[in-house]
Parts: sequence; C-alpha cells; structure tokens
Amino acid sequence: MNPTPYQFPNQTSFYKGKVRDVYGIGERLLMITSDRISAFDVVLPKLIPYKGQVLNQIASYFLQKTADIVPNWLLATPDPNAAFGLKCEPFAIEMVIRGYLVGHLWREYKAGKRVVCGVVLPDGLVENQQLPAPIITPTTKASEGHDEDISVASIIEQGIVAKEHMDKLCAITQRLFQRGQEMAADKNLILVDTKYEFGLYDGKIMLMDEIHTPDSSRYFYKEPYAELFANGEAQKQLSKEFVREWLIANGFQGKEGQSIPPITDEFVQQISDRYILLYEEITGLTFHKEPQEDIYNRIFNNTIQYLQHV
Repeated sequence: MNPTPYQFPNQTSFYKGKVRDVYGIGERLLMITSDRISAFDVVLPKLIPYKGQVLNQIASYFLQKTADIVPNWLLATPDPNAAFGLKCEPFAIEMVIRGYLVGHLWREYKAGKRVVCGVVLPDGLVENQQLPAPIITPTTKASEGHDEDISVASIIEQGIVAKEHMDKLCAITQRLFQRGQEMAADKNLILVDTKYEFGLYDGKIMLMDEIHTPDSSRYFYKEPYAELFANGEAQKQLSKEFVREWLIANGFQGKEGQSIPPITDEFVQQISDRYILLYEEITGLTFHKEPQEDIYNRIFNNTIQYLQHV
C-alpha cells in the first residue's frame, strides 16, 4: 500500500504492523488495512490486490455480528480499506483457539509435542482431526519476530494478564469461536481455528482488530471434510494456509538464514482470488472491487472526509 505514512489532522501516533497501518487520531484509532501479506511473521515482498479490502470488510461484518457477545472497538468504516474506532489498552497476548489438529498445532504434534500451551494432547491423533473440544493456545504478542506459545497458567503467573481478566477472556473466546463456527456451518464451511485480540476501554474488555478473516482464521469446506479426512487427503480450505504450505514446499518457514522464494504474478493472482472467494463464501455477499488505480488517494480522501464530520 502507501509506501509513506499518511498525515491526518489531530494525528498523535503511527504504527506500521505486518498488514495494518495504525494511526492515533486524538482519542480514537484509525486502522488502514493494506494489501501486504505475512506468513511465519514475515511480510512477503508482493502486494495482493484487494486483500486489504477483503480483510477490512470481513472484519467489519463479523464485529457487527458478535457485538452481543462482547463490545468491540469499531465505530465506522470510512473507506473499504479503513476502520475507525476506540483506542483500547491492548492485552499483551493473542487468544488463539483451535478446533482441529492443523497448521502450527499439527506441526508441533508431529514433532512429538504432547503438551502445547499447557494443554495435554493424546497420542494417536492425525492431521486435520477434530479435537474433542476446542482448546485455547495463547501466544505472546511480539513487536518484532515470532509470537511465542504460552499457557493460560503462565500468563497469570507472570502477571501478563490478571486472573480475573484472563478467565473472562477465555470464556469470551469460547463464545466467539462457537458463534463463528455456527455462522460458518450455515455457509457449508468449518471454522477450524482463529485468534482474537482484546483490550480494555474505560475498564471494560473490548474485542479489537480483525475477527474471522483469512489472515486470522482457517476454514475448511464442510461437505467434503469427512470423506477427505477418511481418505487421508488434504482438506479443501479457504485461508492463507495454502500460502504457508507453498512457502514450506519452497524451503521457507521464516527461520534464520532462509530466503523468501520468488513469488510469481500468477501466484499473487491466485492468492487474491482466494481472498475474494472466502469473502463471498463466508458472508454470502457479492464482493465489489474498489478501483485500485488511485487507491492511496481514495483511502486518504474518504478518511479525511469522514474525520471532518466526527
């Protein structure tokens, strides 16, 4: 997206994340979702057309659909790539919840680990298997480099989050995941795993950032899941896991000394198409592509126009 940060009236801060550019606007927060893509906590060198619009619009959709479970930070979306809302004091963890043995959890299990984030896993499980019940496997939030797995008990013991808040975060996470799974099932999808970020605003727990997007979640197709699983075949899925798998196949997992393999224009288009498909599959809505030619000015002008009336 924009190679140089915008300058907005009453701007108090700026932070460039892996995918989002975050601006402090007075006592509020503006998030602009770029077309950058990250994997293994590394930002890849190619932009993915429409990815930012997809993520921002999916996040907005699910924030509205889950506001009865927990209040969230979002106040408005002044542009398809922008979100404006409350500036919360974030908890220094991400609440990861998993319903299936896949991705990072599978890689850890395959390597022989049977205790992940304090959760004991039985022997004999196989890739893509549904877990007896969803498990919470939090991570620390690294400002740079890789997030690290951590148990709920360790979070409390180390004073990262107070027990009172941690208990509430675990309960809210389970309820949000259940809602997400129910909504996915209605669209013939399975919400496999996801992560949530929370903060405090005026002493209240608030849901922050994105929710149930392909950057924060994995989805399987519901209908062929059982047959594919029984045959030991790869699941048909909608998430960016296929990007991670492609990188692994090409010798990259974000480890020291590894180089990002060349990414072709054809693969970029494939990623973009997958993101748009997920938007339409999970929301049931038609995706309308916003003009890309002057995207930087469009985002800025739409946001400025909104801020002038706040």
